Amino acid sequence: MNIDWAALGSVLGVSLAVTVGLVGVFTLGIVGLSKEGAVAARTGAYAAFAVCAAAVAYGIYIIVA
Repeated sequence: MNIDWAALGSVLGVSLAVTVGLVGVFTLGIVGLSKEGAVAARTGAYAAFAVCAAAVAYGIYIIVA
């Protein structure tokens, strides 16, 4: 059995980058919701949560399809 270490490293790097990015976007959404009275922050938070939901839905689509 041969392991393609370059492909494994590539998958590791991409998954790590996407995970850190998605957690960062979710964190921005949490921070945006914590701002009282700021309509733009609340709108940005909802947009951040929509991006997170779209990324999760795309991941599920890739796994199922």
